[in-house]
Amino acid sequence: MPSIAIIGAGLAGCECARVLAAHNTAVTLFEMKPHLKSEAHVSDNFSELVCSNSLRSDALASGIGLLKQELRDLGSPFMADADATRVPAGKALAVDRTLFAERVTKAVRENPLITVKEAVISSLDDELLHGFDYIVLAAGPLATPSLAESLQEAIGIGHCYFYDAIAPIVWAHSLDMSIIFRGSRYGDEHEEEDGDYLNCPMNKEEYTVFYEALLTAEKVHGHEFEKEKHFEGCMPIEALAERGPKTLSFGPLKPVGFTDPRTGRRPWAVLQLRSESLNNEAYNLVGCQTKLTYSEQGRVFRLVPGLEKAEFVRLGSMHRNTYVNAPKVLNEDSSLKARPDIYLAGQISGVEGYVESAAHGHWVARELLCRIQGKTLAHPPLTTALGALLGHLETEAKHFQPSNAHFGLMPAPLERIPKKERKEWYAQRARAAFAAWLEKQE
Repeated sequence: MPSIAIIGAGLAGCECARVLAAHNTAVTLFEMKPHLKSEAHVSDNFSELVCSNSLRSDALASGIGLLKQELRDLGSPFMADADATRVPAGKALAVDRTLFAERVTKAVRENPLITVKEAVISSLDDELLHGFDYIVLAAGPLATPSLAESLQEAIGIGHCYFYDAIAPIVWAHSLDMSIIFRGSRYGDEHEEEDGDYLNCPMNKEEYTVFYEALLTAEKVHGHEFEKEKHFEGCMPIEALAERGPKTLSFGPLKPVGFTDPRTGRRPWAVLQLRSESLNNEAYNLVGCQTKLTYSEQGRVFRLVPGLEKAEFVRLGSMHRNTYVNAPKVLNEDSSLKARPDIYLAGQISGVEGYVESAAHGHWVARELLCRIQGKTLAHPPLTTALGALLGHLETEAKHFQPSNAHFGLMPAPLERIPKKERKEWYAQRARAAFAAWLEKQE
């Protein structure tokens, strides 16, 4: 049996290892924790969620909801753990990130077919990798500089990068509940009566004070020789604010569907808080990814009504993410064109998001299994969420960018579909196509 090494015990690496092990294939999983942590990680557990505890919409009439269901159809260990540790978040699937990571770590460490080695892999030619037939690089977008440089040397092209920001988390006991009210996200009447989010309402004057503070607050900047490129889905709130005064109130602080119980009127803006744990002791500031300095974060976010005395569990931060120009450097099975014995899995390959990373790790495991057996694995149709995501990695673009799963990656309908019915149409087409593809694999 060929030997397989996986670098990185994040979402992609753990999913890849567990899928291989589930098919009676032994792997060695290298993880740099606890010896070394990236600037975004704080725990020694595997599959640590750093940006948010939300896996986004669970509705099938969304690209990400479809991808999650397709992973469930494939028997994904990642989805089983996510479903088992979910916390209230309306139509979204959010998890207790501590319980989730603990559950994944326990499953990986107790699996007899997965050998965990706590070591820092400095390059793709590290002596610890000698003797392995296949290598899966699942180090994530926060790969160490030396490993990123080694990857750059292997592909022969300058690797791409962008900056990512994460949101602060506050303790529930420090919130002013005489101002903050509970309610469903955007006032969704179909969610639980009380709603799953806490809401900080702002009138126009309060919003203006907060907005102007974001513009003038001191920020953390990248190195002078690097141009900061932010992924649109994790844009720092202060960067969004720079686009104009209405960008936030029409975006992440949108008040539509809410009524301030104190005034009986719609607020000018609403900052939402989402539970971080099953016991609801900590809350994430939704849409507030930031690169403000730590001292400025405390000052600026305490300007929001209800957060005047907020105590922070974790402050937001910004970190450098690494990924490759997938259409240029990857084969169809996600192995490197320059070194076909090396596979990329997860965000470093050019997918973006928790679920997408796990999904790609899952797929790479299946590709490896087929290669070992001398078979080829047909991609799911482009009309499915997984197939469309894999198709994105093969689509040439002048400026390749990481992508989440969304309907825009799928072929458009040939016939005219009313706008209100379009998402449901995409979902039904995808479910039928995936079921037909899956039946052929069995």
